[in-house]
Amino acid sequence: AYMAIAIAHRDALKMLSDSDLLWTYFSPAGFIQPGQRTGKFRLGGTSLIADEKGNSSISAEDYALALVDELENPKHIREQFTIGY
Repeated sequence: AYMAIAIAHRDALKMLSDSDLLWTYFSPAGFIQPGQRTGKFRLGGTSLIADEKGNSSISAEDYALALVDELENPKHIREQFTIGY
């Protein structure tokens, strides 16, 4: 059911990568939902971040925190990065 969306995002990332634009592609964890703002999360590159049980999750609050931090203090220009617990 999610294949079309995944393919569209893959294609969008390719277009950005091939462009001369300044871009950042922020990929969430596999599961994102409202929860607590902890400020304790891991950032990574192009691979999904998961815990020792294989769960990949992040609260919407921590996702927003990391997104605003990247907007205010860019560290991933022309890069993809991800987040998870």
